[in-house]
Amino acid sequence: MTPRFAAPDTRAIPLKILPRAGFDDWLAAQDDPVRDWVTASGFTADAGSVLRLPAPDMSVSRVLLGWGGAKDRARGRFLATKAATALGRGTYALDGDLTANETEEAALGWLLSSYRFTRYAGDPVDPPMLKAPRGVDAARLEAIAAGEFLTRDLINTPASDMGPDDLEQAVRDLATVHGAAVEVTAGDALLDANLPMIHAVGRASTRAPRLIDMTWTGPGAEDGPAVTLVGKGVCFDTGGLNLKPAASMGLMKKDMGGAATVLGLAHMVMATARPIRLRVLIPAVENAVAGNAFRPGDILTARNGLTVEINNTDAEGRLVLADALALADETPPDLMICMATLTGAARVAVGPDLSPFYADDDALAMALMHAGARVRDPLWRMPFHRPYETMIEPGIADLDNAPSGGFAGSITAALFLDRFVRDTPRFAHFDIYGWNPTAAPARPKGGVGMGARAIFDALPGILDA
Repeated sequence: MTPRFAAPDTRAIPLKILPRAGFDDWLAAQDDPVRDWVTASGFTADAGSVLRLPAPDMSVSRVLLGWGGAKDRARGRFLATKAATALGRGTYALDGDLTANETEEAALGWLLSSYRFTRYAGDPVDPPMLKAPRGVDAARLEAIAAGEFLTRDLINTPASDMGPDDLEQAVRDLATVHGAAVEVTAGDALLDANLPMIHAVGRASTRAPRLIDMTWTGPGAEDGPAVTLVGKGVCFDTGGLNLKPAASMGLMKKDMGGAATVLGLAHMVMATARPIRLRVLIPAVENAVAGNAFRPGDILTARNGLTVEINNTDAEGRLVLADALALADETPPDLMICMATLTGAARVAVGPDLSPFYADDDALAMALMHAGARVRDPLWRMPFHRPYETMIEPGIADLDNAPSGGFAGSITAALFLDRFVRDTPRFAHFDIYGWNPTAAPARPKGGVGMGARAIFDALPGILDA
């Protein structure tokens, strides 16, 4: 479904937001029937609590939403969607003293809460609608939510219907909507195009590996800043010859979460006509098992000439990203963002809710962190710790794709990728999870975008700096 706000002239039920502080004074100021109803219902403005107030004709006159205290709101995001979940069909309008950021979060959360993945089971439902609050850019929030829905749909789709060819079609569909151009290099043509590691990782699959290259120029941006997004598109990861155990393979349809996330972000950029030159590179492969699969002990040569010793075929994401990053770096953009479901080490470090990222540029990192806090898309900066470079230098080749020992796994993976970005002035790598393991407000269990809203919010400031 398409996330949208109700029409501005729609009659709406007020949704009164009540913090715990000041609730007693508010209640004392109400007339006796309201005061008695609220008291008898036990409503005390606890965070996320919802109470319908009846009109004399027993219709709903307004709805109360408990806003709790500051610590309650710090513990979770998108608190207003508690009402969207609890209420039935109808149209509502926010009523409360919220800051501009809180208002935008509440409105966006309401849109995000309407997401349903019904491709295989279930029927779409008509969610409760919200009128866009005064002062928010409704079209911008709808574009953000639509980008997030695209990301979720792509991740949630199983590999049987989301292989490299299907991912290519998803890019082509997005390009058609926004007037972007797409070029694809597939199969053995990857070798002719000097993209050997993408070919090596994907050659064992019956579905040909490919590099998908989408370009778009915003209105009046022919000479504007250039942004390249690179997303890991491993549509299913068996682990290759270093086969994953069943418990680790179960969620590997989400291993193209980096590609899904950059496509969602690309939609946000194009739908809002940002004045930039955008390029999206997705190495799309399936890491399968067959007689021609790449092997532990193999040494591959990347696009930029660096040699890589393969010590684990299950560390394949950094290999396909390396060729794509090297290609992007040959015509250096002003900003390059890499997004990948790359390491389990990142999840051990920060869990599933935070997006760890790496950036050498302090101003870039601070802009991203501030944006993440502002739009409630939490990020955590990780270190490009250069002394660990020796851990990815095996001696027999320039680089090791899977250093032994297990220490600093996310950092060493980031350092590996950084070797393929030589001339781009600003580069950030996101080691995301792409999956919400437990349903939360505005984020059902399943595929989820991470970091994209923060990047989108930060882009103007980064590119103007």
